[in-house]
Amino acid sequence: MRARIDISEVEARTKIRAKYLRAIENEEWDLLPGDVYVKSFLRTYGDFLGVDSRMLVDEFKRRYEHPSDQEMRPISSLGRERERAPRGPLLPSWVLIGIVLVAIVVALYALGSSGGGNKTTPPAGSHAGARNRHRTTTRQATTTAAPAPPKTVTLQLVPTAPVYVCLVNGAGKPLIPGKIFDTGQTIPTETAGKMLLTLGNASVKMTVNGKPVTVTPSATSIGFTLEPTGTSPLRGSQQPRCA
Repeated sequence: MRARIDISEVEARTKIRAKYLRAIENEEWDLLPGDVYVKSFLRTYGDFLGVDSRMLVDEFKRRYEHPSDQEMRPISSLGRERERAPRGPLLPSWVLIGIVLVAIVVALYALGSSGGGNKTTPPAGSHAGARNRHRTTTRQATTTAAPAPPKTVTLQLVPTAPVYVCLVNGAGKPLIPGKIFDTGQTIPTETAGKMLLTLGNASVKMTVNGKPVTVTPSATSIGFTLEPTGTSPLRGSQQPRCA
């Protein structure tokens, strides 16, 4: 009634006939098919209403169910029945002791077989030799793991707006003679032991040896020295001038 739920709605949702729902509400248990149905109906109805269905069933058992014959049987008779129950054969104690001893012997034999054959007495000086071999192996691994420093430098330029490019190698030979590249044009990728670069502005994406390099805008031309060991800015007086 508080939830304002009609009994017909409960019947449709729970599949419990309305007359049984009214019997539950009025606690007219003799109108229900049986105790099993009562408990099932109480659980379903309680879950639908959002109340503790287990508490409802327990309350019904406590108030209306009679204890079974098993529950009413005296404790003394149950004890005599347990005494009369047949007992299975028990293993003698000496059999159990023998099984434990056999298991111990088998475990010791297995340990001795796995560890005994691998033990050898190292010859004199073997520890020192092993340490020397370990140091040599470590030095070789370190030498092998260290990558060789690059001997050349590779430059890639992608224009984002019209940009002037002048690029020469370490001997001053032009690689990209002074030329203006526009967006969408391809600037040749160049590789040399050393290069000097002059850019008319910062409208370019610059990559050196696969790593991006930031080109900072400037009021004048922008220069770089490109070497295998790194990239450094180049002052205006040192920047290459392509004809």
